Amino acid sequence: MNFTNPLVYGIPCFLGLILVELTYSKTHEDRSHKSLYKWKDLGSSLFMGVGSVVLAPLIKTISAIIIFNYLYELCNPIIEGVRTNILGWESFGYSWYVWIACQFLDDFTYYWFHRQNHMIRFLWAAHIVHHSSENYNLGTAVRNGWFTILYKPLFYMWLPVIGFPPEMVIVCLGIEALWQFQLHSKYVPKMGIIEKVFNTHTMHQVHHAKNIEYMDKNHGGFLNMFDKLFGTWKELDEDIDIEYGVTKPPNSYNPLIILTHEYKDIWNDMKKSPSVYHKFMYAFGPPGWSHDGSTLTIKQMRKKMHLKNSEFF
Repeated sequence: MNFTNPLVYGIPCFLGLILVELTYSKTHEDRSHKSLYKWKDLGSSLFMGVGSVVLAPLIKTISAIIIFNYLYELCNPIIEGVRTNILGWESFGYSWYVWIACQFLDDFTYYWFHRQNHMIRFLWAAHIVHHSSENYNLGTAVRNGWFTILYKPLFYMWLPVIGFPPEMVIVCLGIEALWQFQLHSKYVPKMGIIEKVFNTHTMHQVHHAKNIEYMDKNHGGFLNMFDKLFGTWKELDEDIDIEYGVTKPPNSYNPLIILTHEYKDIWNDMKKSPSVYHKFMYAFGPPGWSHDGSTLTIKQMRKKMHLKNSEFF
């Protein structure tokens, strides 16, 4: 069966919603909302979004045809006219409950893919692009690193391996992206009982904050259950003034600098020590790791903050 990636229809909607939010923020009487968008920042975000739109079809075609299809055919051969998984069960079809199962497992995979983007510095160097803006708006939603597309399919390979059709996986990835886009708005308040299950706008605000209490929290896609299950969930505290962005920003609106600045920082850090282990950790350890304590990881920063609070009390 052939399916159209939902993002084909989503991209025009993205641009329209950005325009609506931009217009509303500029005409709103509250000055704080007038600064929701900055023109140069929006320009950088849109440039990177357009780049992703140009690169994504090529990369996704390669991943779907070469990776997903190859693994699907390899692990789900046709035996006596029936496509059968190498583990013994009949490969999955297109029933409604299979779609729900695929979307759920896509969400589980997205959680770990997203979390590892924050835990492994080399992956963070690609993902930091999305977090580098100090503004939180729908324009930031399309501010995606171009290099993330290269390795993202690798996290999802197991789905066609166990029997989900490649085109189903691609569609579920597109649906996930649509949900993620609309989360990037400050105009949607807490949503009551819905927040018991789903990842919402205020939860994603937490994810984009650079406050120590909030960093590396709420990695989920549709659901927040995986954050709660694996200890990374954090509710928005309305008494805390959120600061958006990253602790080491690119300090530039130049898209090429935004895309590559963290790779440059990794290279400079690797030169600080002759130790092969230290070089490896600077590239693949958690962001902020240092061999001499000159910079700290999020866990180390939180531990230090808690010690100070304990001493104070």
